[in-house]
Amino acid sequence: MQARDRAVEVLCDPSLSHVVDLVAWPSPDGIYVANSAGEALLFAGGASVLSGRNPVGVQDPLAFTPLTAELANRSPVNADNSYPWAYERLSSLFAAAAAPDLVVVHTGKHYWPSQGGHLGEHGSLNVVQSRAPLVVSGAGVIAHGLLPYAARIVDVAPTLAWLAGAPLASLGDMDGSALVDFVTAGAAEHVVGLLWDGCNSNSLYALASAGELPNVARLMSRGCALQGGAIAEFPSVTLVNHTSALTGVGPGRHGIVNNAYFDRRSAVQVLTNNAATWHRWSEWLAPGVRTVFERVSGMTASVNEPVDNGASYSTFGLVRASGSGDGAKSMMDDFLPDPTADPLATQEHVGANKDYAWSSSVDAIGVEQVLGLWPSAAEGPRLMWWNTLLTDTGHHEGGPHSPIAHDAMRDADRRLGVFLEHLDRIGAFESTVFLLTSDHGSEGADVSCVGDWDAPLRDAGIDFRDEAYGFIYLGHS
Repeated sequence: MQARDRAVEVLCDPSLSHVVDLVAWPSPDGIYVANSAGEALLFAGGASVLSGRNPVGVQDPLAFTPLTAELANRSPVNADNSYPWAYERLSSLFAAAAAPDLVVVHTGKHYWPSQGGHLGEHGSLNVVQSRAPLVVSGAGVIAHGLLPYAARIVDVAPTLAWLAGAPLASLGDMDGSALVDFVTAGAAEHVVGLLWDGCNSNSLYALASAGELPNVARLMSRGCALQGGAIAEFPSVTLVNHTSALTGVGPGRHGIVNNAYFDRRSAVQVLTNNAATWHRWSEWLAPGVRTVFERVSGMTASVNEPVDNGASYSTFGLVRASGSGDGAKSMMDDFLPDPTADPLATQEHVGANKDYAWSSSVDAIGVEQVLGLWPSAAEGPRLMWWNTLLTDTGHHEGGPHSPIAHDAMRDADRRLGVFLEHLDRIGAFESTVFLLTSDHGSEGADVSCVGDWDAPLRDAGIDFRDEAYGFIYLGHS
């Protein structure tokens, strides 16, 4: 306790307030949150302010929507920010065995390239980094357009399972709930889930409305989109939320708590979000947690998605079957198409950015897979999930409102268009329901906002290990 209290004191010093949004840690009474302006105890249904003001006092999931509102107040300070479902998300994290002793939440504008940060960032508790888009379209969906509501990432799995025929009563063990107010079950023969990794929700809706994402716009015209999107579990990072989206439970139950974390039992670092290790995802999943593929009868498919237990067809199942010790990247590199020959890729970025080029190749082979899975309407999967990688690459590289981020979404839209045109040709489009989302949002960093909390913690004599830059494990240096 003494080490933790001292660490909190250091981290809440006003000299770090430009990079430390807040600090959180668990107790038997609830979840404590603190920063230089105050401290509060969060518990189910409320909060008790212990000093100053509650660092997560505002929890509006529709804050900073639409895009004009976000652009008018980029990287808002803590007092002006919003933290939807703060207690639920933080308590889920700390319920996991691998959770840290305390977590440092970055400010939205924090820029930390020396620690792996980017111009576009996510991972924090705030609403912009946490908000993924959510579009539901097609058979059984009323065309309501953009609606002033929000959901959670954990609602994705029960919604997909219910649409694909699983009874609602069988989904009660999930943390999330099926979106029964927006779509009718049983109206579709096929269910397609689309995840565009790392997309800023406001940008996606605005580009679609402007005609720059015509295939997303086509889906939106045949259904509805939630203005508040789907709020990610905390931390708002990739594999935590891919897992939450496809299991319907938060990290406290599925056990994958970050892209990198410390396993106290084996005293080793677990590196989950890596092309060499994605195929090992199920090794880190907590026992008894089931994916949506394990809840649906009939043919299911998981394309370019590591969260694949139970899928009839899985890209990463092929990787595991190959016996490749170097994982997905090694095997996929042998088969990936040449991105410089891809008419769907923005060649300006392919030639200038190796990550953009590789992600373009991965997404191109994703198109090949989804087309192969639908030889005819009758043979199409009951449930298919398709993960798109390039959108995250573009958002990281330039920030969510940059030309490269927008071009990545345009590329993804063109690839989606190839698939939708194929469904049209085989007569499957009208009998399919689509759910388009992401795993988190994206917020632009301020290159002038630099700083580090590890050095002050070391200077204070605190023994700690900092995983994924923000997960503090005390006494494990």
